[in-house]
Amino acid sequence: MSVPVSILDLATVARDQSVADALAGTVALAQTAEKTGYKRVWYAEHHNMAAIASSATSVLIAHVAAHTNTIRLGSGGVMLPNHSPLQIAEQFGTLETLHPGRIDLGLGRAPGTDQNTMHALRRNATSSDTFPEDVLELQAYLRGESRIPDVSAYPGDGTNVPLYILGSSLFGAGLAAALGLPYAFASHFAPAALHDAIELYRREFKPSEQLDKPYLMAAFNVLAADDQADAERQQQEVLRSRVALLVRPGTKYTDEQADQILASPQGGHLRQMMTYSAAGTPDVVKKLVTEFAEQTGADELIVAHQSPRVEQRLRSAELFADVFMG
Repeated sequence: MSVPVSILDLATVARDQSVADALAGTVALAQTAEKTGYKRVWYAEHHNMAAIASSATSVLIAHVAAHTNTIRLGSGGVMLPNHSPLQIAEQFGTLETLHPGRIDLGLGRAPGTDQNTMHALRRNATSSDTFPEDVLELQAYLRGESRIPDVSAYPGDGTNVPLYILGSSLFGAGLAAALGLPYAFASHFAPAALHDAIELYRREFKPSEQLDKPYLMAAFNVLAADDQADAERQQQEVLRSRVALLVRPGTKYTDEQADQILASPQGGHLRQMMTYSAAGTPDVVKKLVTEFAEQTGADELIVAHQSPRVEQRLRSAELFADVFMG
């Protein structure tokens, strides 16, 4: 089947790597994506996570855009309750002005972090309650139709940066359907509600100025390597890093300790998070991703190349592009 494929990049910082090297790898991955036929690359807003360097999402997009030529770039996503709609309209309006026709604005309502960091961001537990209204306010700024008297986004006014709703539950699916916006489901880490969300989104979709019919993006973890055993070793390394990132952030585990946690019921939850994953040679990965695309009927796939190191992610992106899009 022929379906566009994009990349979700967390600007992952490996254990033995500097942030500067990780960000250089992010540029290299986008350049590889541009060269090999991916549709877009998105960056996710996370905070207070040493292994993820995409916290200043709009800044990272600007840097990557300056080092690429044609590929679309965007947020996957900006966590809108962490910001004011006006600020995001100004930031992405600036990006669109500098790189016309290349910028996407994916929006989520989760904090992208823990409770203490939420406080540091000046966000409270009710910040997400106004997410639907904030999306509409942001959209109005970008269309040059501000809902706030005498307030416009400069730059941003009239740039019409396309919006996407991101989600991992039925809430995002329903909102995207009601607003007539594309919907991207985070099945790469939250698989449980995938099919229910897809059904709800398609059933309740209402055409809009931006979109006349549903447009679904679904996420999948990919780790392609030349050798099956190498791919499986890389996948185990990724799972170990997830233990350090999600079980007790900041705690350093030996490989043996991480493997013990992964073998426990708690580790079962981490493995369940990665239900929609493929690790192996290109043919193995292609088969699993094709099955996922057919099951979801996705209009576009967005893959997270989960190899632990930059050179491995670049190779995974190349191998996957060659076998799936070649």
